[in-house]
Amino acid sequence: MYRILKQEGSAKRAEFHTVHGVVQTPVFMNVGTVAAIKGAVSTEDLEGIGTQVELSNTYHLHVRPGEMVVKQMGGLHRFMNWSGPILTDSGGFQVFSLAKLNQIKEEGVTFHSHVNGKKIFMGPEESMQIQSNLGSTIAMAFDECPPSHAELSYIQHSVDRTTRWLERCKKEMARLNSLPPPSPATTAATSSSRVSTSSTKDEISLSLPPPATSISKTVC
Repeated sequence: MYRILKQEGSAKRAEFHTVHGVVQTPVFMNVGTVAAIKGAVSTEDLEGIGTQVELSNTYHLHVRPGEMVVKQMGGLHRFMNWSGPILTDSGGFQVFSLAKLNQIKEEGVTFHSHVNGKKIFMGPEESMQIQSNLGSTIAMAFDECPPSHAELSYIQHSVDRTTRWLERCKKEMARLNSLPPPSPATTAATSSSRVSTSSTKDEISLSLPPPATSISKTVC
């Protein structure tokens, strides 16, 4: 649930309620790209400075150690020893930052890992599946990230494609929610990997990009 507490012009202060806690916005998200914050910052340190939400990256976790490894260890919350909200980026920015290594099509993007050169395909469905297996609180929709110096026509094309990809993300979200729950034995070993916009315990919320007037992704 997203509740606006105060608004003055374009500025606003709000609360974002998730199954793992409440996030006061606007918010600074501590970045733990590969499920850890550089500099040996512990969970106790983060709690001590009042961290509300952590951010991890879908692409980097997919490449190393792999989302199934994280899932088998109980999901990101157990993997990171963090009980608060976790947002996973879609991986879109990292994929498109590998401009010399990627090939963009309507289906998705084929690119090569920056770690070992392995060929990888990622589209809206794959991004949702990876984030689902990671078990984050908030999953970002897969989007195309054009360079800032791109022509207006290319930017518009990217926004239109992102909007189409958004519909595919929503469809995949519904498919994931239709899957039967894991058996008790599986539940004991792994965290839930369902994706949802509801507040049901152990489900993930899908944070959608803004309307087709923008390609940015912001938690506000």
